[in-house]
Amino acid sequence: MTDDQRKHLEFIQSVITRLAGNSFLVRGWSVTLIAALFALAAKDPKQPDFVILGYFPCFLFAILDALYLSLERKFRALFKRAAEGKVTCFDMTPVDEANNGWLATFFSPTVLIFHGAIALLILGAYLFLK
Repeated sequence: MTDDQRKHLEFIQSVITRLAGNSFLVRGWSVTLIAALFALAAKDPKQPDFVILGYFPCFLFAILDALYLSLERKFRALFKRAAEGKVTCFDMTPVDEANNGWLATFFSPTVLIFHGAIALLILGAYLFLK
């Protein structure tokens, strides 16, 4: 393996790391925003509808999380091909595969379990406050 190929793999790995970090931040913001809406709803027990508003950011953050995870999977596929020598050196075009589109990623266990749990918490909090 040449130095250029190693450097190419480092570039791809840095993109993968950045995308994973962005996904982590999206999840953190999702939890923070939903918790703030829970606090607003608990402050005024006559207005439990603040909790229902949590579905909007929950859904949007789930889409954003799926997008970042989809891109991460595409760059992992690029990394694999670059390590095998099947990609032109310094080509950073993500590799599309059957299972790494954002919609397929949206319904993956990684996204569904985390954001689905938040959606169930929203429902539980709404029913509790109602």
